[in-house]
Amino acid sequence: MSQENDIMKYEIAEELGLLDKVKSTGWKSLTAKESGRLGGILARRKRQARNEG
Repeated sequence: MSQENDIMKYEIAEELGLLDKVKSTGWKSLTAKESGRLGGILARRKRQARNEG
């Protein structure tokens, strides 16, 4: 995954209120629901960026 995607992941995690959880216990500690929500938002933003660029 590119550095840009990693940055986006952290930004989205912060928006969803999951950043503290990720920092303390890692990405694997997220529930399936949390991971799915984060992944869905990430995919949507990447798609929007691709369409705008």
